[in-house]
Amino acid sequence: MRWRGNRRSSNVDDRRGMRARGVGGIRGGGGILRLLPLALRFLGVKGTVILVAVVLGYGLWSGNLGKIMGGLSLQQGATVESTTEPLRESEDEKELVEFVSVVLADTEETWSELFRQQGKTYEEPRLVLFRGAVKSACGMAQSAVGPFYCPGDRQVYIDLSFYDQLRDRFKAPGDFAQAYVIAHEVGHHIQTLLGTSEKVHAARSQLSETEGNKLSVRQELQADCLAGVWAHHANRSRQLLEAGDVDEGLRAASAIGDDTLQRQAQGHVTPDSFTHGSSADRVKWFKIGLESGDMECCDTFADR
Repeated sequence: MRWRGNRRSSNVDDRRGMRARGVGGIRGGGGILRLLPLALRFLGVKGTVILVAVVLGYGLWSGNLGKIMGGLSLQQGATVESTTEPLRESEDEKELVEFVSVVLADTEETWSELFRQQGKTYEEPRLVLFRGAVKSACGMAQSAVGPFYCPGDRQVYIDLSFYDQLRDRFKAPGDFAQAYVIAHEVGHHIQTLLGTSEKVHAARSQLSETEGNKLSVRQELQADCLAGVWAHHANRSRQLLEAGDVDEGLRAASAIGDDTLQRQAQGHVTPDSFTHGSSADRVKWFKIGLESGDMECCDTFADR
């Protein structure tokens, strides 16, 4: 990616020097974190089983494991103790912080222009960098949940160590793969601004487990498509992409498909528990956004 020297966003909140500790339960709602695939990704099967047991023990859900798989958000009101420590970072991490800030700024430019064309004003999200754990308006989150967007405070959260996992465990290296992760979470912000997230949340509460999961998948695939829309316009307006970048993005989308993660974690695939979409579908919708650059083409809810 041609990102060096570009504008950095002023909407980055660096909390890497803060240590948050606390105990908070998990409650259903909104499909904000889609926790199960991420737990499988970082904790393995055994760790995921323990996590689910803790959730049930708190009694903050109905006891329906399938709905827990379908979508979770962290319990608000968690007790948190925060301490501040001297920030130690390598040169590579310093560069990664700059990169993340530049990518966020580029999404701001793209979405501000696209919203302006529709007669709307784009409300820029903030991006929070943290290490280990963080308190958001959605509750207490550990790094193991991966990058996430919280509609309660309209902020994207990321522990940069996730990129090590993306490179080493999921074999999806490259700066554009890293940018795709941010663009996907910003896609969820777009859904919040347009009211899509609220509608999905309301609809899922009226659906069966299987149908609720399907709706969750459509929401995630739309965020993939919106990430592609950003990449299309960033490249057309600012020549952001270099040779191989598209392949990096497609590789990342494929690496974190539900079927790929489930196959790695448990040796088989259970489509009814998908919450993000298959590798093929994630690649498909990212490409649709990338090739069209048109938000109207990202209607995953109409796709049958």
